[in-house]
Amino acid sequence: MAAASEVLRRSLPEEVGVSNGSSSTSEELHVLAVDDSHVDRKFIEQLLKISSCKVTAVESGTRALQYLGLDGEKNSVGFNDLKVNLIMTDYSMPGMTGYELLKKIKESSAFREIPVVIMSSENILARIDRCLEEGAEEFIVKPVKLSDVKRLKDFITRGEGEENEKRRILKRKMEDDVFSLSSQLPASDLVSSELESSTPSSTLYISTKRTKLLDRG
Repeated sequence: MAAASEVLRRSLPEEVGVSNGSSSTSEELHVLAVDDSHVDRKFIEQLLKISSCKVTAVESGTRALQYLGLDGEKNSVGFNDLKVNLIMTDYSMPGMTGYELLKKIKESSAFREIPVVIMSSENILARIDRCLEEGAEEFIVKPVKLSDVKRLKDFITRGEGEENEKRRILKRKMEDDVFSLSSQLPASDLVSSELESSTPSSTLYISTKRTKLLDRG
């Protein structure tokens, strides 16, 4: 059986109440850490802060859902423009396990793309397989190491950089296609096309389609 801190991963292409980390900049990664153990929660929070991450630490899966605004309550802590780059959750917690929290997150259209890492002190293969099949990015056997956190941070940062590059390439390609099409039209058709595209409905339609395509990229 693998030793503690072994990371079992799938292939790659993040006290009662809420504890917030130090003030953040736009470059910081925001990690939501979930663990019912006060000691483990403070430990992972410290590792994340050492790695220059903004940390929000909560003590249960229920509190995590409240923070994300996925509990259906109007008084949830979460915000519509909440930015979370990574969720790290313990597996064995009372009330709601890390696996159940994972399922809730992956069922959400707003948060399903956020990487979720499951942590556990027990190296149970059936549990690990179930979490990875449900969409967990990684399953880390405790104790979590600083090297684990740094590797996760590098993965998230690299992934976001690749995503932004894909969007820039797609946008440039669309602009080139529009320019190429315009250059092939006769002058009379070009004038007619410009007049038609100046209407609000056409502009809104193009903008909406472009936004959807860029979001997919």
